[in-house]
Amino acid sequence: MATVVTEKLSRLFVNARQVPQLLAPLSPSTVSSSEVPKVFWKPYIHTGYRMNVWTHLVAALILLLRFQQLWQRVDFGQDLHAQPLLIIIVASITYLTFSTLAHLLQAKSEFWHYSFFFMDYVGVTVYQYGSALGHYYYAIEPSWHEKIQGFYMPVAVLLAWLSCAGSCYAKYRYQQSAHLLSRLCQELPSGLAYMLDISPVVHRIYTAPPSKQADPALLYHKCQVVFFLIGAFFFSHPYPEKWFPGKCHFFGQSHQIFHVCLVLCTLAQIEAVVLDYESRRQIYSTLQGDLAHDFSALCLFTVACSVLTAAYMARKVKNQLSFKEE
Repeated sequence: MATVVTEKLSRLFVNARQVPQLLAPLSPSTVSSSEVPKVFWKPYIHTGYRMNVWTHLVAALILLLRFQQLWQRVDFGQDLHAQPLLIIIVASITYLTFSTLAHLLQAKSEFWHYSFFFMDYVGVTVYQYGSALGHYYYAIEPSWHEKIQGFYMPVAVLLAWLSCAGSCYAKYRYQQSAHLLSRLCQELPSGLAYMLDISPVVHRIYTAPPSKQADPALLYHKCQVVFFLIGAFFFSHPYPEKWFPGKCHFFGQSHQIFHVCLVLCTLAQIEAVVLDYESRRQIYSTLQGDLAHDFSALCLFTVACSVLTAAYMARKVKNQLSFKEE
């Protein structure tokens, strides 16, 4: 049974004239206790949370348009070295789309609340792998490639899967994201994954000679690092709503700022990778050889493991809810 929140969000796509009504605050009588699972709903029913749908939806549409432009000049089918670029673009669109669906449709029921966020975590895992591959394939310098080539991609796959598994388990086991062990399960694998995935970019930034500091790709890489770090701060700390209690229901809440920063990080990252693909072919073609097919197969393996993990956790949720009903 769709709740009032989901119905209002859906109407926004049908009739723009209903925007004022949609953005009006929900009163306690609007959402009855019988319609929502009490454990989950307090963070999701206020109007500010609805705006989180739009941040990732707009970004997904922007990337789709960018993908269309690239499709006209990049031969993704025949150019072996274009496969990692295709993977990171598709992975970015996937995580943005899955996040949009999770924020839009999680209100349908308690089971779908869990399931859509499990799907969201799968999207994040795919994006983590795409980011690791894009940085390793295009952005890396030969000196750093020599040091990490033996373990970088396998460890990136492991940490990406652990991020998915940890997030799914935290959602299932602890329910409230403020719980210490919940944050640990979610943030530790993701933090380790980011440190590994971004290492080729950080190494390149710090070792680039002064003549290369104005390289547009390098500037985009610097932007993506800055946006990610700012987003990570707001993901972990409830500011500015802690400074202005009751004043950030619509605009300015920390999770909303995190969404915007993550979107900006992704857009800057895609531009950086595209520029690296176009300008560094001599470097990456020598370093990577014909490994693009292997990396594509590794992507499918990562996706399969993540989907199976999310499906397993969704099954556990379903069994738990069935047991409660009995």
